[in-house]
Amino acid sequence: MRRGNPVVRLRWGFLVIAIVLSVFGARLVQLQAVDPDDLATMAADEGLVTVSLPAERGDILDRNGEPLAESADGLMIVADPVLVNTDEDGNEADRAPALARFLSRRLDIDYFTTLKRLRRTDTRFQYIAREVPEAKATAVVDKAEALGFNGLDTERDPIREYPAGDVAANLLGFLGTPDDDGNTTPLAGFELTFNDMLSGTDGSETYSTAGGTRTPLGTSSTTDAVDGQDLTTTIDRQLQWYTQRVLQQTVKGSGGESGVAIVMDSQTGEVLALADYPTYDANDPSAADSADLGARSLQDVYEPGSVEKVLTLSSLIDEGKVTPRTKLKVPGSLASGDTTIHDWWSHGTLKLTLAGVLAKSSNIGTVLAARKFGTGELRSYLKSFGLGAATNVGVSGESAGILPSLSEWTQTLQDRIAFGQSVSVNALQITSAVNTIANGGVYVSPSLIEGSATTDSGDTVGTDTTTTHRVVSKRAAKETTEMMERVVDPDAGVAPAAQVPGYVVAGKTGTAQRVNSDCGCYDGSYTVSFAGFAPADDPRFTVYVMVQGPTNGGGGGSVGGPAFSKIMGYALRRYAVEPTGEKASTLPVEW
Repeated sequence: MRRGNPVVRLRWGFLVIAIVLSVFGARLVQLQAVDPDDLATMAADEGLVTVSLPAERGDILDRNGEPLAESADGLMIVADPVLVNTDEDGNEADRAPALARFLSRRLDIDYFTTLKRLRRTDTRFQYIAREVPEAKATAVVDKAEALGFNGLDTERDPIREYPAGDVAANLLGFLGTPDDDGNTTPLAGFELTFNDMLSGTDGSETYSTAGGTRTPLGTSSTTDAVDGQDLTTTIDRQLQWYTQRVLQQTVKGSGGESGVAIVMDSQTGEVLALADYPTYDANDPSAADSADLGARSLQDVYEPGSVEKVLTLSSLIDEGKVTPRTKLKVPGSLASGDTTIHDWWSHGTLKLTLAGVLAKSSNIGTVLAARKFGTGELRSYLKSFGLGAATNVGVSGESAGILPSLSEWTQTLQDRIAFGQSVSVNALQITSAVNTIANGGVYVSPSLIEGSATTDSGDTVGTDTTTTHRVVSKRAAKETTEMMERVVDPDAGVAPAAQVPGYVVAGKTGTAQRVNSDCGCYDGSYTVSFAGFAPADDPRFTVYVMVQGPTNGGGGGSVGGPAFSKIMGYALRRYAVEPTGEKASTLPVEW
């Protein structure tokens, strides 16, 4: 046999090679330029899985580093719908209904939602349950596998916990139930206000699978999660717990509807306790009434009543118009425009000093003294005390209260405002205002956050942003303090139950008629309160207690006074504040 022409053979060889290369080249162009998206989708359908890598949410801490809200170990349970609906022999089988029943019972999740997810045909990854305790999640998945179910797995998923239950819950807020995409939405409190800071940024991981098992050398890419930052508050967890318990006892004991109690550092304005009642367990907010989930202490406004007299009379002293010994003849009633002003008790004409007006809480005496103000003077002082403006401490939904404008200001209106009517405040506002007297006449803006933090709306708050300004002179503050000491005197004042054994206390009661929002009129119920500070001659803490709608007939002295005494006494002991040894004021109350 003769061999063919080598040149011909060579030409045929080159032609075959060229054809093969052309086929490969065409396919390469198709893969990289023509159908990259479709092919990527096909690849994903065939075996690429992308899972979320949740960032760990930052803790919310008290001033001593104790956790108020923290992230604990947890797992998410996820499913591959393809594997779920495949039997042991690799054949398609509708296993979703049986698995959905099993999971809904073990995890307390909705059966129909779970069934829908397990029957998805356009994905190989579905969230089944989020934030499941690690031991429980592992047990559920192991049991499912033992029963012959396929396609379940677990991934890291930190759980939000509130270790102290209801302690500061109205400030902390809570997180909602994770949605279909696995995202959890904050619904209230600091969790909502500082969400960007606390939440961090979730990461993700994409990897290839084969037969439901991750391919060791397959495609894999990871974007690491960035954990959230911690938020440190000024709250003292232990003092907050005690304050809440005293407040609860006080509201229930008086037959009241709700209440607030606040403990403030007199010198720095830092809030060590801010209690609302009713409250709730932040671990189970769904069990509470929706009205109890917010912070009444900042969101609700009301007329402060006679606590306002501290502001009115200290301003008069600052103006040099009166002194604690100024003599006033106080009649049993006083005309004011078309209305008549009365005191809380019936009396004939009394001879009271200014100190006596405060000690006895006389509306009439306060109005007579306040009529010495010039036009706009009282309003200017009240504005400087912080009334009519939000404290901006980082609580969303804070109400600014109402301080009537100068154009609305009349003599009749001023008469009412002088003793705490026709003006509204939130609890932290009035606490900060009274604290101005404790701080030697200097207003210090309140703080709930240590250092500084930026809210999601872009406001920077915290102790680093504290501001101060003088409202009344040091002399005026001192003389007002001496008058406030007479309020708790058992012979001269109306609130002896507010005394703290071993310490000199300065305080003021408040009993204000409540306005019914339905009719815009007073409805016969009351807001009662007590505000004060101690030791009076060198103040360390300012405490405010308020109860809405007590039904036992008590007023600010009998309802708020004992609660003040307990909370103040506990705070002084906890912080080892020694008695100063000073004697209480003996200013005359009559002449």
